Amino acid sequence: MALRFYNTLTQQLEVFTPLEGNNVRMYTCGPTVYHYVHIGNLRTFTFQDILRRWLRYRGYQLNHVMNITDVEDKIIRNAMEQGKPINEYTAVYEKAFLEDIETLRLQRPERIVRATEHIPEMASAIQTLTDKGFTYDSDGSVYYRIASFPQYGKLSHISLEGNRAGARVDVDEYEKDDARDFVLWKARRGEEPFWETPLGPGRPGWHIECSVMSMKYLGETLDIHTGGVDLTFPHHENEIAQSEAITGKPFVRYWLHAEHLMVEGQKMSKSLGNFYTLRDLLAQGQQPENIRYLLASVSYRKKLNFTFDGLKAAQTALDRLRNYQLRLDTTKFADGMNESILELTAKARQSFEESLDDDLNTAEALGHIFEFVRVTNTAMDSGEFKTGNVAAVRELFDIFDSIFDVLKPTVQSGAMSDAEIDSLIAERTAAKKTKNFKRADEIRNSLAEAGVILEDTKDGVRWKRK
Repeated sequence: MALRFYNTLTQQLEVFTPLEGNNVRMYTCGPTVYHYVHIGNLRTFTFQDILRRWLRYRGYQLNHVMNITDVEDKIIRNAMEQGKPINEYTAVYEKAFLEDIETLRLQRPERIVRATEHIPEMASAIQTLTDKGFTYDSDGSVYYRIASFPQYGKLSHISLEGNRAGARVDVDEYEKDDARDFVLWKARRGEEPFWETPLGPGRPGWHIECSVMSMKYLGETLDIHTGGVDLTFPHHENEIAQSEAITGKPFVRYWLHAEHLMVEGQKMSKSLGNFYTLRDLLAQGQQPENIRYLLASVSYRKKLNFTFDGLKAAQTALDRLRNYQLRLDTTKFADGMNESILELTAKARQSFEESLDDDLNTAEALGHIFEFVRVTNTAMDSGEFKTGNVAAVRELFDIFDSIFDVLKPTVQSGAMSDAEIDSLIAERTAAKKTKNFKRADEIRNSLAEAGVILEDTKDGVRWKRK
């Protein structure tokens, strides 16, 4: 099965083919660093991580760029209220974001770029739009005239009927379906931070930032552009209008958008008390891999209902997979090869791959893995699983975890190393052989307090972290 994605632009499932050979040029809208990112943001970033891992698994060469929005309305307002320079204010949240994605095991894009480091290029792009007749000035600010771009609305599929000609908006974010001329360059107001450019003192509007940075590093036509569904309009619509007006070429070939995250069936908001950052959840004792699993467990184009029961279910699911992996690694199976198990393993791998080829259907892919675990656990119980079957199953699990990356428990700072655990288990085994059961129990209890669970089996001692 060929790799296929649902393209927001065409509203169809399409076979994915890069513009040039095996090279994929992908851009993702990164965080606006005015606060810690919340779990809704992280749902989108987790989808992007699964996407980049799958592209690389399928053999594509990836050039992935993510922006950091470090200048826009909220940032300027908050920085001024705190009496801090913009870069000092945003540095705290940019650092936190990079820490958060590392905690959630999200791979870093090949390039992360900041808006404030590309102001001259943005001013130049705005000048090009002006020279081509797509803009007008008002009180020192520069606006994009959407009536000059007949294809405006082709991504979000909004109707411009009833749109007031010349109506414009100065804020970076505005209401859905409120199609208006948008600001490209904001003239300085009061004591706001500003940059001196040929356009005059001021700063760029939010929308021009991504157009300029994506095309600088990826070229005039991108293969994939991703983001949350809330960015489809106006942000991504405006990106298209700006970029295609500048180049006269298609801006993006495949637009992929992740759906909203709900919390306990409600929209996440601070007023409802259901607004969570990753740090909030970690402070409650939640494990990063459980959070990652839950965020990845629902296909990205479906709404995800994030619940604490869901986190418990994620823990249960991961325990099941880890116990299976432990059984696979420590059981002494009978010699030989069961051909039917080998065929079953190959079929599970094929089904797993086909599910992810089908627009990253993570839910279906996980379903195939758990069904395989169920059937082969039964085969192990009955003695049908043989030593010769282990290698192929390990390879399947390696493939699974190269994409989902949830099987290895997060080792907390100061926790025992694997070597220390193995040493204590060896000491406990020796103590039992000399009938020093008091010492053996002390070791088991101390390991339990350190979050290490022991299981005595006929094949030896198995252990796992909580």
